[in-house]
Amino acid sequence: MRKILLLIALVFSLNASAQEKPWMLGPFIRPSNAEPVISPLSNSTFTDPMTGKTVFWESMATFNPAAILKDDTVHLIYRAEEKLGEKEIGGHTSRLGMAISADGFDFVRESQPIFFPQEDSQKKYEWTGGTEDPRIVQIEDGTYVLTYTQWNRDVPRLAVASSKDLRNWEKHGPIFEDWKDGKYHNVESKSGAIVTKLVEGKLVAAKINGKYWMYYGVPHIWLATSDDLINWTPVENHEGNRVPVLSPRPGFFDSWLVEAGPPPVLTEDGIVVLYNAGNSQPVGVKDLGNRVYTGGQALFDANEPWKLLDRTAKPFIQPELPFEKSGQYPEGTTFLEGLVYKEGRWLLYYGTADSMVGVVNTSAYK
Repeated sequence: MRKILLLIALVFSLNASAQEKPWMLGPFIRPSNAEPVISPLSNSTFTDPMTGKTVFWESMATFNPAAILKDDTVHLIYRAEEKLGEKEIGGHTSRLGMAISADGFDFVRESQPIFFPQEDSQKKYEWTGGTEDPRIVQIEDGTYVLTYTQWNRDVPRLAVASSKDLRNWEKHGPIFEDWKDGKYHNVESKSGAIVTKLVEGKLVAAKINGKYWMYYGVPHIWLATSDDLINWTPVENHEGNRVPVLSPRPGFFDSWLVEAGPPPVLTEDGIVVLYNAGNSQPVGVKDLGNRVYTGGQALFDANEPWKLLDRTAKPFIQPELPFEKSGQYPEGTTFLEGLVYKEGRWLLYYGTADSMVGVVNTSAYK
């Protein structure tokens, strides 16, 4: 037994020493015999409000999940698409499904989507492309706030919804619809990651200097602030322009694009932002492949969230396993969107090749 404990300690020591920066979250490790935790199902049916027809709503792809801890169980909100006889990215309708797990690895799924385009105030922004790529945070009063992309096959728009129970949602619409007469309303926006802090073992939305902060966007990452998590103001410079706080870097794994990942975490070192990174092989990393999505981490000042303090030189996660490299995005992705802290460890959920959901954690032992 002593030898086993020493071996376990050595494994953790080696993994910890492999961490590139001391401020990073992690190190994250794949579970032994790692498999997708969510995969497409061919027999889940749903009556589509847009057409009135029965659709197999998660038959082609289940990916890019948000995650939240509720009643000490992990609630995963994942993007799902139905099979239409072809795999054109952007050509399907996206809806959000729910899966629940006591341990964060083995999930029980609900048969119907919990969030989708329907006959409501957001019809003009969500028909017929749907609701995509969620991130979720909780407020200290218990309210859940969901950021997601509305896709009407014209302009992708970052939007907000809220709920008390993760079942009944109020859609509040695109975040920049009314700001300065819609200055950014018709400009592509997505991937809203609201800054959180760890309170009694649970991640909740954090205020910095009296405001909530959100990192958002692609191919650069910008900032926005809010008093209530519903109405948002983009951070601009003195010339009235948005200022990228994180941008692609030639010569690195994030040479093509950067995109906000799961809700960032306010730590003693600063704000840790996990972000998705795209590689442009001609000017990036040659052995990664072109357009491959990996994951990086960046550290921002805790009082000046626009001030970049440090950044990883290498991805801390990248497509390695077969299910991370095969799907409707054949180049491969480990697309980060869901993060929870459960029983003393981090669980990080990600989309794989726009097709399934994987998980890594900060302990190799379940």
